[in-house]
Amino acid sequence: MSAPSEPRAARTRGLVVALSKAGRTKIRYPAELVRDDGVRVTVRAPWAAPGARDFGFVRFEPGDVLTEHYWRDRWFAVKEVRSGDGLLKGWYCDITRPAVLADGVLTVEDLDLDLWVSADGSTVLRLDEDEFAESGLAGRDPVAAGAAARALDDLERLARTEGLTALLG
Repeated sequence: MSAPSEPRAARTRGLVVALSKAGRTKIRYPAELVRDDGVRVTVRAPWAAPGARDFGFVRFEPGDVLTEHYWRDRWFAVKEVRSGDGLLKGWYCDITRPAVLADGVLTVEDLDLDLWVSADGSTVLRLDEDEFAESGLAGRDPVAAGAAARALDDLERLARTEGLTALLG
């Protein structure tokens, strides 16, 4: 009896994450595949943007490591953010269309809405709702806009009750 075959991506340890927004590539960066169970793809990558970015509630900077969880059947991605010395800063959640992994590229479309959850869970912030409203997605694709709004509500509810670790376990 032969061993069950694993997903093709699981045999390839490296891949590229391609994040797009409004039809344009926002950023592409290399990542290490941690796990692909056929539904959720987990990758690890260093902070990919040049320099530091201070959001006011958290600062992302060179040396930070993100463990990013993408789903093929859910409208969000959850990114665990740790400093270079391993200290958990929190979780940055992007509301996205379901992820697609093909030919070593994990493609994700950002839908503007975001959620930040601090490491201790005491701070939960809904972000960029104004950008989402201005994007016109509700008029162009009301089904996607509804799915995005529900995903943000669901993530916020989970963050305020069980915590995001319940989702990622």
